[in-house]
Amino acid sequence: MITAEELVNQAINLGYDKCGIIPLDALSGYTEKLTKRILRFPETTGRYQKLFQLANPKESFPWAKAVVVCSFYYGKYRIPQNLQGYIARYYLTDSRKNTLTEGYQTSVDFERFLCSQGFQIAFDRDFGIVPLRWAAVEAGLGIFRKNNFFYTEKGSWQHIEAFLIDQPLVYQNTHSLRPCSNACTLCATACPTASLCAPYAMNRNTCISDLTTWSGWDLDKEPLNKMMGDWIYGCDACQDVCPYNKHAWTGEKESKSLEMIAPGISLIKLIEAEYSWLEQVLNPLLWYIPKNKCWRYKTNALNAMRNSWKPEYMPAVRRACQDEKAQVRRMARWVSNLVSQE
Repeated sequence: MITAEELVNQAINLGYDKCGIIPLDALSGYTEKLTKRILRFPETTGRYQKLFQLANPKESFPWAKAVVVCSFYYGKYRIPQNLQGYIARYYLTDSRKNTLTEGYQTSVDFERFLCSQGFQIAFDRDFGIVPLRWAAVEAGLGIFRKNNFFYTEKGSWQHIEAFLIDQPLVYQNTHSLRPCSNACTLCATACPTASLCAPYAMNRNTCISDLTTWSGWDLDKEPLNKMMGDWIYGCDACQDVCPYNKHAWTGEKESKSLEMIAPGISLIKLIEAEYSWLEQVLNPLLWYIPKNKCWRYKTNALNAMRNSWKPEYMPAVRRACQDEKAQVRRMARWVSNLVSQE
């Protein structure tokens, strides 16, 4: 059987930035933290309740003995200028479903490697089978910072994956990362919706990343719509201002999938896009919005237009008032009425 060190080295050779292995009981502390989060924000109870099962994967996988945790650094990719400030970098570089990406291939290759070594494994590429950030911290890959993101020496631009294995291997990493300064409030101050209301605390219900993906289906009635600014899918505000991310994004490598979609994305182009393009080209990358509800890209873009209004937007808004989807028509008329009154 392969040793823990050999397994970790292979993960890094295949393209991961870091790898560690922890016993299942290292996940137990997650339950307490999740309970505290729910008590702090009781309105999020329904959304967080299902996450408790992540702390005890043995209930679903009684054979599991350890968790292999890997981090993939995506700050290496160049983000086209016209996408910056509109779509969060995590989603632009999301490799979970994008088979054209290096991250996806690394994940597939490592999964095959584990199987080839005789491990029984369990793995969920989409959302994880354990609390991913918690597991990464427990494995010594990095730390939490006040904005709730996981950081390594390369900043917060990390995608985390975890694999359950049936052997009790352990590999603990060490790091020299300094914690956030007690005096630093940059991330909380930068949060447009005040979702980051305290260090290491975040109200998911008011986070722009949530409002532009899982929630915010009726943006014309959303109390925070004005505070969402130009963001149409996700938000990087709290990560962008963090001192520990100052030089973390290198952007030296081209992303073929981003270069493919970039020409089709602007606020006007999204609103005027054919639904076939949204479903077949954009949705595989920005897949938190269901394919059958691709009108959300348009309503998000209309909200961003309203927040950074320019006269040249009006023709597109007027055309959107005739869109085939009722939700887009309603949002476009709302924007048109608002700017006409201002």
